[in-house]
Amino acid sequence: MDDITQLAATLGHRLLESGAQVSTAESCTGGGIAEAITRIPGSSAWFEAGYVTYSNRQKTQQLNVPEVLFSQVGAVSREVVEAMAQGARLNSAAQFSVAVSGVAGPDGGSADKPVGTVWICWGAAQGLIAQRFQFAGDRDAVRRQTVKAALEGLIQLSRGEIPNQG
Repeated sequence: MDDITQLAATLGHRLLESGAQVSTAESCTGGGIAEAITRIPGSSAWFEAGYVTYSNRQKTQQLNVPEVLFSQVGAVSREVVEAMAQGARLNSAAQFSVAVSGVAGPDGGSADKPVGTVWICWGAAQGLIAQRFQFAGDRDAVRRQTVKAALEGLIQLSRGEIPNQG
């Protein structure tokens, strides 16, 4: 079992024990977090919904991200992933959520947000925790590291801990 599948299984065990569900809101990972979660048999008991909102329009329509944020701070920002995580959790009624938005590459980077820049936000009823990461490697490596960090943070959150990897 690879490390991502193991993380998803651990998350599933934690959520099943507590009777909680999780939803995902993904941009740069294109559904990779939801895919990892649904590799686990029985995940329908604890995985509520996965939103793949690649365009800004879909982030607004599906997750209620205020349009003005895109012009003010850009899609790859704390404010946008916080709105995504909140929208995913509230729209699905899951107890936990995770949202990701980043620059996976090979293009799209800038001086402020170079390739490998990813914002992740974990959500729960108690609030939102967002962190900026700078991952190294090619597109696949950035996406894989994002999925791992998202799952690790969800496991910590399910334990009542504050995600802290960045």
